[in-house]
Amino acid sequence: MAQRNQRYGLIAGNGRFPLLALETARQLGDEVVVVAIEGEAAPEVESLAAALHWIHVGQLGKLIEILKREGVSEVMMTGQVKHVSIFSNLKPDWRMVKVLAGLREKNTSALIGGVQRALKEEGIRLLDSTSLLKPLLAELGVLTKRKPTAEEERDLTYGRRVAQALASVDIGQSVAISEKACVAAEAMEGTDAMLRRAATLTNGRPLRLVKVSHGRGHFLFDVPVVGLSTIEMMKETGTTALAVDAGRTLLLDKDETIRRANEAGLAIAAYRPAADRAEERIPPRTGRSK
Repeated sequence: MAQRNQRYGLIAGNGRFPLLALETARQLGDEVVVVAIEGEAAPEVESLAAALHWIHVGQLGKLIEILKREGVSEVMMTGQVKHVSIFSNLKPDWRMVKVLAGLREKNTSALIGGVQRALKEEGIRLLDSTSLLKPLLAELGVLTKRKPTAEEERDLTYGRRVAQALASVDIGQSVAISEKACVAAEAMEGTDAMLRRAATLTNGRPLRLVKVSHGRGHFLFDVPVVGLSTIEMMKETGTTALAVDAGRTLLLDKDETIRRANEAGLAIAAYRPAADRAEERIPPRTGRSK
């Protein structure tokens, strides 16, 4: 891996995404100033950061102050911040109050879009959040040893239509499907909570999980993520198959995630995103046998 020695900022939310991005940055020789969200980011980010600052959700003014003091003009957002935390626990500083006052809607796209504009006004550019992890984006095709069955394929195809409709109005990225019925849709609670809720409603019938991207022309924020915890949750809730958007979904710990899915007999398929999809069918196998 070629050394780059670049300097930029990274806003760390929860999950493995920030840690993997920082590990890659270290291999590249980059100097990363981390602004970690309290209650979300893992403490391990400290050992991978050139400099570390902690802020609460809603402290936009403090974020800008830190980045300018550190001489950082580019920053990427990695990891998630629980939507319910943004909705119910947000304690905005005056800069965030100003952003909120200008929003017509209080969904993720509108809120982060407002933050992006505020950063731009201060000469700070938001970077592609996947720029350090491009090899982990899902490839088109069946990613596991097992291809979805005909019944699973019907559920996944139906689920993608439902999930795309919900994503188009920024409600959530995921739905749980069983027997061509939408059992549960993700909103603020997150995918894990949605699957657990769905499992209580199906009386033992198998579930299928569908995750889609929002169809934005960028990867600045809210990129769908699948990882080891996704596989464990699928096993726990009797979810037998997963559909994601190819090229727009991060598979964290990719090889291990696929290996564990294979061990559990699960099927994972990556479809063409809605924006450039020619037809809604399970794509052909990629030839993987991990």
